[in-house]
Amino acid sequence: MKHASKLLGVSTSLVLAMLGSTTAHATGTLAGTTITNTATVNYSVSGIAQNAATASNSVVVDRKVIFTVAGAAATTTVSPGQTSAVTAYTIQNSSNDTLDFALGAVNQSTGATAAHGGTSAYSVTSFSYYIDTNGNGQYDAGTDQQITYLDELAPDTTKTVFVLANVPLSATNAQVSGVVLTATAEQGGGSGSQGTVLTNSTGAWTPGTVQTVFADLTGATDSQYDGKYSAKGDYTVYAPVLTVTKLSSVVSDPINGTTNPKAIPGAVVEYCIVVQNASGAASTTALSISDPLPTQVTYLSSFGILLNGTYSGTACNSDGTANLSNSSYTAASGSNPASVAGTLNNVAAGGATTMRFRATIN
Repeated sequence: MKHASKLLGVSTSLVLAMLGSTTAHATGTLAGTTITNTATVNYSVSGIAQNAATASNSVVVDRKVIFTVAGAAATTTVSPGQTSAVTAYTIQNSSNDTLDFALGAVNQSTGATAAHGGTSAYSVTSFSYYIDTNGNGQYDAGTDQQITYLDELAPDTTKTVFVLANVPLSATNAQVSGVVLTATAEQGGGSGSQGTVLTNSTGAWTPGTVQTVFADLTGATDSQYDGKYSAKGDYTVYAPVLTVTKLSSVVSDPINGTTNPKAIPGAVVEYCIVVQNASGAASTTALSISDPLPTQVTYLSSFGILLNGTYSGTACNSDGTANLSNSSYTAASGSNPASVAGTLNNVAAGGATTMRFRATIN
């Protein structure tokens, strides 16, 4: 569409007036800026200079929408059952206008390729969004403000948005959860009030109004020129991989003593609980064992409870430490059976620990 103003003769001078911001931006002239140029015609009649004739033309700059979203450079390491696990995204507005951005995080489908390798194997839940209020690039609980959308992102500006989610307790070591964050361009200009979703102006150019042209590229899951941009992030589980084995051996009986004893009434049985952690797994924390005793046996208090022993691979070794502050025996009470319990040292990857105690067969 042409936009013309009446002009006498040929222009001899040109003046460019920018009504609005004159600051130079990488994004170009800001949307809504009025570009006015005025042509002046000077002439004479019978050698006498006449008043100059002028004509002006004004063009209102339209909105060019272009922005990107980028996920964190590395995966976020999480534990099973962790709440408010954080991954970061940056949103850069390269448009020539201040915009709001709607935020939407979704799980990748099972088997989809995750951002930092591997395939998505589980889903996180309860997405929430926080803006990097102090601009340090790190999530600071109590400082960074929770948001539902990104408000008033100026041209040539980048903001970090943190996505928080909960990890299911069922997630296991080395499993990955892929997440896609999509930002959708919305009308800006009203701080504290979310703007409407922008639409691409596909019809003819309308002089004097601000029209919208989508110039965004293809994101992780969205298309070119759709007013959206998406990027991947992921959470990778780092957890212990435990194998628990409970062994028993007959130590003595009333007939044979310690020579080939049998599990007859009056015999002493040694129980050993082995906790092993797989190579490459995370170390355990707060490792404790509780073992209710069957009614057919009676706890042998003279032997006690030995903690943090070693395991040969087929049998428990005769070691461990009696630690009354970290172990306990609780007698039966009502419907509650007697039980032994112990708090053990953490087990590193590839390591093992044991808890041993003895009981007499009734």
